[in-house]
Amino acid sequence: MSEDSPEFPKSSKGAKAGRLALNAASGLIPFAGGLLSAAASEWSEREQDKINAFLRHWLEMLQDEMKEKEETIIEIMSRVDMSDEQVAERVESPEYQSLLKKSFRNWAGAESKEKRILLRNLLANAASIRLCNDDVVQLFLDWVQRYSELHFAVVGKIYNAQGTTRSRIWADLGKPAVREDSADADLFKLLIRDLSTGGLVRQHREVDWQGNFVKRAPQRTPRGQGAKTMASAFDDEDQYELTALGQQFVHYAMTDVPPKLAHVG
Repeated sequence: MSEDSPEFPKSSKGAKAGRLALNAASGLIPFAGGLLSAAASEWSEREQDKINAFLRHWLEMLQDEMKEKEETIIEIMSRVDMSDEQVAERVESPEYQSLLKKSFRNWAGAESKEKRILLRNLLANAASIRLCNDDVVQLFLDWVQRYSELHFAVVGKIYNAQGTTRSRIWADLGKPAVREDSADADLFKLLIRDLSTGGLVRQHREVDWQGNFVKRAPQRTPRGQGAKTMASAFDDEDQYELTALGQQFVHYAMTDVPPKLAHVG
């Protein structure tokens, strides 16, 4: 680690967990050393200069990526209570190490600070709480990679106002009114469709005392009195809510865990 990087906790369990986390992150970026060596003799001097410039940029990119991973791992471990025996065993378990490896293998999907925070929260919470099993956590990792920050902004608006409508979601995002045939309207419909088919959100449904979804009574419109236009992308009637999985995702990935250990400079 660099001189200005925070250190891992000094306790034996914290240090061991830190080494395990770094080991999980290392070795995930393949280097084609043999191939490059074999090809080097075939490059002209001018081509070699171009290749060297490319490799310099590539190595700088990898160094930045490894620094991001290192910082994220340290932030995770600073939020985990390693004095708790169950948490310590969890962090050192093959199951949790598998989650770490998957996270850092898919690091290209964490292309922004916001997504890295989601991963940090997800892994920190997965070490400390067991609201759902690791198969579900693996799914959450896929969601972080697959969806954009705007997708998660929509999830946040629905979480904060269960039963909200598309119109209110759009307004809460701070978006201006747009035409129904605009690219913005198409994008918003795509976001809602992605989240609905992906299992994070759904239109509100009534349930009975056993938790069964109740069928809606069909609404009949007198002949000739039906709507003349398609349903709006910004409809203000149908209500939306998070699915049970969506609510668990918010608790795991969108709920910050405060640091339990101060970073050491």
